[in-house]
Amino acid sequence: MRIEIKSVEYFMKLTLPKTLRRLLRASKFWQDNYILLREFKNFRRIAILAVIFTVSAAVFEGLTLGLLLSFLQSLTDPSGAAVTTGITWVDTVILGANNPVQTRIYQVSLFLVLTTVVRGVLFYLGKLCSGYAQAELSYQLKIRIFEQLQSLKLSYFSQTRSGSLINTVTNEIVQLKQVFDLMSNILVKVSNLFIYIISMFLLSWQLTVISLMLFSLLTVAISTLFKRIREISFARTTANSQFTSVALELISGMRTIQGSVAQEFERQKFYAVSDRIEQVEKRSAVFQAGVEPITITASTVVLLGILLFAYTFMIASGQLKVATLFTFLIILFRLVPVVRLLNAQRAKLINFQGSIDNIKQLLRTDNKPYLANGKVRFAGLRRGITFRSVDFAYEPDNPILKNINLTLEKGKTTAFVGASGAGKTTLADLIPRFYEPTLGSIQFDGRDIQEFDVDSLRHKMAIVSQDTFIFNTTIAENIAYGLKDVAPAAIWQAAEQANAIEFIQEMPAGLNTELGDRGTRLSGGQRQRIAIARALLRNPEILILDEATSALDSVSEKLIQNSLERLAVGRTVITIAHRLSTIAKADKVVVLDQGRIVEQGSYGELLSLQGKLWKYHQTQHRMSEVDHH
Repeated sequence: MRIEIKSVEYFMKLTLPKTLRRLLRASKFWQDNYILLREFKNFRRIAILAVIFTVSAAVFEGLTLGLLLSFLQSLTDPSGAAVTTGITWVDTVILGANNPVQTRIYQVSLFLVLTTVVRGVLFYLGKLCSGYAQAELSYQLKIRIFEQLQSLKLSYFSQTRSGSLINTVTNEIVQLKQVFDLMSNILVKVSNLFIYIISMFLLSWQLTVISLMLFSLLTVAISTLFKRIREISFARTTANSQFTSVALELISGMRTIQGSVAQEFERQKFYAVSDRIEQVEKRSAVFQAGVEPITITASTVVLLGILLFAYTFMIASGQLKVATLFTFLIILFRLVPVVRLLNAQRAKLINFQGSIDNIKQLLRTDNKPYLANGKVRFAGLRRGITFRSVDFAYEPDNPILKNINLTLEKGKTTAFVGASGAGKTTLADLIPRFYEPTLGSIQFDGRDIQEFDVDSLRHKMAIVSQDTFIFNTTIAENIAYGLKDVAPAAIWQAAEQANAIEFIQEMPAGLNTELGDRGTRLSGGQRQRIAIARALLRNPEILILDEATSALDSVSEKLIQNSLERLAVGRTVITIAHRLSTIAKADKVVVLDQGRIVEQGSYGELLSLQGKLWKYHQTQHRMSEVDHH
């Protein structure tokens, strides 16, 4: 934090007077938006250049109008004294005060063209730097948000609407990056506004016709730029679509990502699509930045051409007064557009405050749950996992688990049984640290789970749940998700052991078939077999099966059950069962009721007690008989 503050202060010191810096620090704007302003440390040079070029363009705008005043004075009063500044070299070299009137006019005209071109170049550079700063700001904010989301506990995502997160990550950042450009434009327009305050006079129809013809040619020229901008817009749309897809998978699949220890894989994918958007926006900025300066520069050249035309043909013949000419051109091309743009940009700035606030809230660190990572690398389970007086609650007043005391032995299968809402999935989720106990502790071989590096812990685990997340990529990449340099033969072997080969071979491209968003091309049973193949390839020591066969037809259930039995061999297995027939061979059955363990023992032992498990068994047996008849 100290480095960030220093960077922002440095930026302010270079760009703002001391008094203004003090006022800014005390202002509500600074307090509300500091979390965003500090991002300028990443591109302060380009931001400073944008301000310098923009202000310099405004200065040259004033110089241009000053030269225009000298030009008009020489036109309207050839026998009068020339306009002077009191600076000898300026009056002589630029204004030509000592030269004859005709020479003075052409000399001033030359400098008018030069200052106009210089102003146009400066304005273009200011717009270009502003465009680059916008793209960089957007990129940096996306990276910060990504890292924020990666570091949060899973509980944050269960309490936050995914749509709101996606909107903040995409639309609101896109809107926010325009703020810098708006501010630079306002700076220019406000500076110019004081130069353009003049009185209105009657217009000349002859010059109107000439102006329309010349500006029609300008429109044709500008349309070439618009064509290029339109072409780039398609690339931007594609890049934004890819980014939204990746961001949605990041948020929706956070459980799978964390369970697979695939944060680095997602980081590289996210950085790549963000970089693609940044490059497209920078290319777009090259052409967008040229529209207004070319228009203004061409307008000024047209102005000068009309002035020379009027001087040569209309003023000499008495058809036009100089005051009318001056009013027509200056008011039409300067004042009205400035007022219109200032009003529109002011409205946009006000409208951006909601986006700024949403991003600020997402990036806050004082109101979000973060996972405290341990430092000890988990080398593997030697004895077992122990729950000691564990309580858990999503909300303080609504406990889900109460006084859980339980030992899961290495190499054994433990089944969690209970009614919906009994706490089975929540209890299993504590093992890979998706959630933390409210009270008590969980120990691996006698060592508190919080002492272990969470990635090393999850590397030893695999999770197959009832809601398998399928990524929008190939079957092979889904099976090998989160793993590096996996041989195709190993992927094929895992698919074969998971009884997935038959349906994979029926796919158009086999293992290379794209599965679409969230795997919409797969049935429930096929999704589960992909998940089992994914778990097999990871070769985990600890396997968590969360109702992996629920909501499947009998044929799919039999295939999945066979695959799960093959997967469970030699591993420590925690299984959450919906159908009791799937856990009859479990080494231990733990029965939960309203967040408490009410029974535990082997399946046969608990049936003989005729307690909770016996009641569940009887209920399912009667239902099976009804279905059979």
